[in-house]
Amino acid sequence: MQGGTAAFGYWTELFSPTATEIMAVAGYDCTMIDLEHGAADLGDAVAVMRALGGSGCTPLVRVPANDPAWIKRVLDAGARGVMVPAVNSAAEAEAAVAACHYPPRGFRGMAAPIVRAARYGDDWRGYVRDIAESLLVICQVETQEAVESVAEIVAVDRLDMVFVGPFDLSGSLGRLGEPDHPDVRAAISRVEQAAKAAGCLLGGIPTPERSPKALYEAGYDLVLADIDLVMLREGALAGVTALREAAGRG
Repeated sequence: MQGGTAAFGYWTELFSPTATEIMAVAGYDCTMIDLEHGAADLGDAVAVMRALGGSGCTPLVRVPANDPAWIKRVLDAGARGVMVPAVNSAAEAEAAVAACHYPPRGFRGMAAPIVRAARYGDDWRGYVRDIAESLLVICQVETQEAVESVAEIVAVDRLDMVFVGPFDLSGSLGRLGEPDHPDVRAAISRVEQAAKAAGCLLGGIPTPERSPKALYEAGYDLVLADIDLVMLREGALAGVTALREAAGRG
């Protein structure tokens, strides 16, 4: 993305290693393993990351909150990027970034000689060196407060990306469930402009009236357009509908 190539990925909500392998083989650049809303724990996230091994699909993790303990644990487990939800100020963004990096850039606890991310200590010094540059730190902008502070948020050093949460943002603006309402779209546009002006990467999800193509045309660097759970649900519903019609039970 830093080189100008747009990326795409999907959300992991099923936490099935088999489903993960299928999605990775399909060719997604990355998956966002959702520990904020997904019904899973850290062990489930590790199982997903193991299923991704060697696939070229990069494991990113959304933590439940801007909590340094959670951030440290998912990084130690092998996440190559961290998404922090509901970041509302520059101070909160700074805290998230600091939690992601080892000293002197931050205060991430040093357990590299034993953690999975560093191959349980094999060449842990190389891991510490490389993760300092390759880690993707993402803060979500999904409230009116965050939009009002977005110019300061995107200016935070070592914050790599802001990720728009249009559905939560619609609720914060009094338009719950209306991510394409003009008021919400205006707020999103403000975030987009601030990110681009600061040279900060921009991520988001499609909405009913904004396709992935529209987001890329607006300058988005990462679009997470698909959800494994929804793909299974929609496929099952389509299959049942076809079978009901074939059986004369339509």
